[in-house]
Amino acid sequence: MRTATTIEASGRTWRETVDFVVEAEKLGLDVCWVAEAWGSDAPSALGYLAARTDRILLGSGVIQLGTRTPVAVAQAALTLADMSEGRFLLGLGPSGPQVIEGLHGVPFARPLARTRETVEIVRQAFAGEKIAHEGAAFRIPLPGGGGRPMRLSTRANPDIPIYLATMSPKLLELTGRVADGWLGTSFVPEGAAAYFTHLDAGLAAAGRTRADLDVCQGAEVAFARDEHHLAAMVASRKKELAFSLGGMGSATTNFYNSAYSRQGWADVAAQVRERWQAGDREGAAALVTDEMVLATTLIGSEEMVRARLRVWRHAGVDTVRLYPAGETLDERLTTLARALDLVKELS
Repeated sequence: MRTATTIEASGRTWRETVDFVVEAEKLGLDVCWVAEAWGSDAPSALGYLAARTDRILLGSGVIQLGTRTPVAVAQAALTLADMSEGRFLLGLGPSGPQVIEGLHGVPFARPLARTRETVEIVRQAFAGEKIAHEGAAFRIPLPGGGGRPMRLSTRANPDIPIYLATMSPKLLELTGRVADGWLGTSFVPEGAAAYFTHLDAGLAAAGRTRADLDVCQGAEVAFARDEHHLAAMVASRKKELAFSLGGMGSATTNFYNSAYSRQGWADVAAQVRERWQAGDREGAAALVTDEMVLATTLIGSEEMVRARLRVWRHAGVDTVRLYPAGETLDERLTTLARALDLVKELS
């Protein structure tokens, strides 16, 4: 398995974030993804990291569709691929209505068509072609005006890998059809069929196999000193999971809740969402089980984490995204180093 992590440029001081990435590269980490969510933008941070690193792959994890035009996405990707000397991975995702509509003021409409057409337009731009598209989400050039198909003046680069962060069945199938990699989340290896059934259908429809898709899954990694420490760690993460199940998305659309439901926790997920939406945060967190936390994280004793990594690899994960726990930079790097050693053992 390859190893990766995800950082948010707005999560800590920028200097500490850069130091973490630089040191992670020295430890042997393979990929660093930069998230946007509702914080800082990804391309700005990636450009800086490209200048501060030498080997590690750098990816947008993810650029949210709807916040930029497809051609603007392609321009940023081509620029970052050039600045990093070929170390850039383009990660795209539809996000959800709370961020797209509530923050950006853009309709969260046709996410499937928007994702498919964005990939098509971006690949045209990467190939150095004149960009022309007539679809449900985008029409380029805009009809009725004076525009004509244009190509970007930058050097073509058709080899930039495109990853999609998707969770719903139709978007998962699209990922299998058109993407080079899948950025998954809320992943339970024992329930992986909820994802892979749809990914594999898309791969088959495109005449591809699982070997043609980099399955990149992420989880927090933390090492417990003893059983009491582990119990405290699990308890502290229940509210975070309750937020994902109840507070992410909108009142009608929560992709995280749907993902957990498809993996065997439909009743609990529905109850957590109901409590959270009613304002009972503590009650929602109390409904989250220890099993749910442990199934979707890499926390526990060293042997527990080692065993879970084996399960992840056996389930089909090619690249594991590690979110190392720790209050300080040194603690996070120490946790990351221990996790990297365990992954190397598996290899």
